[in-house]
Amino acid sequence: MKAIVLEKAGGIENLVMKDINKPTINETEVLVAVKAISINPADAKVRSAEEALKLFYGKPTDVILGWDISGTVVSVGTKVSKFKVGDNVFGMVNFPGAGNAYAEFVASSEGHLAKIPSTISFEEAAATTLAALTALQVLQHTVKKDDRVLIHAGSGGVGHFAIQIAKSLGAYVVTTSSAKNKDFVMSLGADEHIDYKKQAFEEVATNIDFVLDGMGGEVLFNSLKVMRNGGSIISLPTPPPVIEEAQNKAENNVKVASMLVQSNGDDMNTLKEMLANNTLKPTIYKTFPFAEMRAAHTEVEAGRTVGKVIVTL
Repeated sequence: MKAIVLEKAGGIENLVMKDINKPTINETEVLVAVKAISINPADAKVRSAEEALKLFYGKPTDVILGWDISGTVVSVGTKVSKFKVGDNVFGMVNFPGAGNAYAEFVASSEGHLAKIPSTISFEEAAATTLAALTALQVLQHTVKKDDRVLIHAGSGGVGHFAIQIAKSLGAYVVTTSSAKNKDFVMSLGADEHIDYKKQAFEEVATNIDFVLDGMGGEVLFNSLKVMRNGGSIISLPTPPPVIEEAQNKAENNVKVASMLVQSNGDDMNTLKEMLANNTLKPTIYKTFPFAEMRAAHTEVEAGRTVGKVIVTL
């Protein structure tokens, strides 16, 4: 099969198309013929950092990046009960770990996948994986009806899912984006928009119960200023020492934490149901063919995407 192999940590020039053997599956895995792949900022960060490659793959060279796939099951292990050959499936495979998604065939635990609703394309399904799971896992057990929720970077991959999921939970959603993306985030259900380029969100937002921070740094510390007593903040990209610093500066019983998304078939099935009943709609910013993976990485690294970047096979 064809796969895109990262020969070593660094720039996009290290992503090289190669012919390699198809993966073998164990008794609880399925083999998926991949139709679409979602590219995340995490892909680019892991690609560029040798330490991250060692952490995820146990080695710094010759790895296959990626975790988000959609496709068709072509083989099943002897103990697989959830899927059969011919099923169209999607999921975030083995995160955190070696997902090996940049390939024509991917082996996945059956516990990391869900069936694609009949009304959803392979591209839309692939889009609704790591970013959507992140938003779901952050919000589903944290946000309740009538909470005031602040979602930073609402037009991005995680953000545009988070707005929709928070609204489905009955929250009042405040979100930040540039002015050009105001109509987009409001169309997702946001109740209030803050143009971060012209307004300091900490001077506009008030009495916030929960903040989803995908930015970190100054945004995290300024978020402390908008919180209601007993509120909470989850900052996705922030390392533990900075979380601790923010927690030490927090007042009014505000709790600060970070979170790393985990592969989870039950949560994928929740996303499946939300897609099926139109509670959740992914936005695809750009689509690239498999041979243009480098261009897809460049697009994601630019940090200006509205929704998701997808690669098709």
